[in-house]
Amino acid sequence: MEIQLWREILTPYDLAVKELTVKFEHLIYEHRSRGLYSPIEQVMGRVKTISSILDKAQKKHITIDEIEEKLVDIAGVRIICQFVEDIQKVVEIIRRRTDMEIIGERDYINHMKDSGYRSYHIIVAYEVQTLEGSRKIKVEIQIRTLAMNFWSTIEHSLQYKYKKNIPDHIREKLTNAANAIISLDNEMSAVRSEIMDAQNSFQIHSRLVSDILNSIQNLYRVANKREIVKIQDEFYRIYELKDINQLKRFSKELDIIAEGYRVQAVGSAEKVPSGEGIE
Repeated sequence: MEIQLWREILTPYDLAVKELTVKFEHLIYEHRSRGLYSPIEQVMGRVKTISSILDKAQKKHITIDEIEEKLVDIAGVRIICQFVEDIQKVVEIIRRRTDMEIIGERDYINHMKDSGYRSYHIIVAYEVQTLEGSRKIKVEIQIRTLAMNFWSTIEHSLQYKYKKNIPDHIREKLTNAANAIISLDNEMSAVRSEIMDAQNSFQIHSRLVSDILNSIQNLYRVANKREIVKIQDEFYRIYELKDINQLKRFSKELDIIAEGYRVQAVGSAEKVPSGEGIE
């Protein structure tokens, strides 16, 4: 494989990562826009650097010409969840999708590596469109909790520093930290419902405030200034109460006011004689 061809070879992998990242981010948006809890907290993606690809190929005794065939993690997408329970939900979401084909799975959640590494890996074949036509790209999707991701990031940095030969005393600390991560995830699962309720309340509150502010901004165009000031003052008063029910009531009242102005505007337009409209 010619060195100058690497950039051309990796371009479809970069495209696959970008498209999949956007799709998973849109899943987050869809859940939250409907007032639903999203099992996906955040998404990130990357294409391995050329040096990382060569290092892994050398370690696995893969020739340069076999790299695309035998390396399944040149393109990678990482999905971060809040709770361990969310991981399986994300796995099921991926299994139901028709725009990617699962060709392999590895469960390091229930079968933790000796190092303490925990994550769920899914290898998919994903089709991209390039100048040369369609290409099916292998992408490794890693699904893990925030706590697992923190541990993995630290462990990866140490592996790089010590060239895969981490000293025993540091490895022992990593093992202890991995056990602490398991305890942390279990503790978070124990209060999962309370955390989800709090987050859902925040999402509802945030969306209501946004809708109210948009309504007030729209009313600026049609209502008189005195009425707008009165509405604005009432909003600030209710906002300080931190009462979602009061915000809901106020939002409905704004909708009624806005509808009244809309009907009034339609009525005024209908009274304009034919041919005498505003020029």
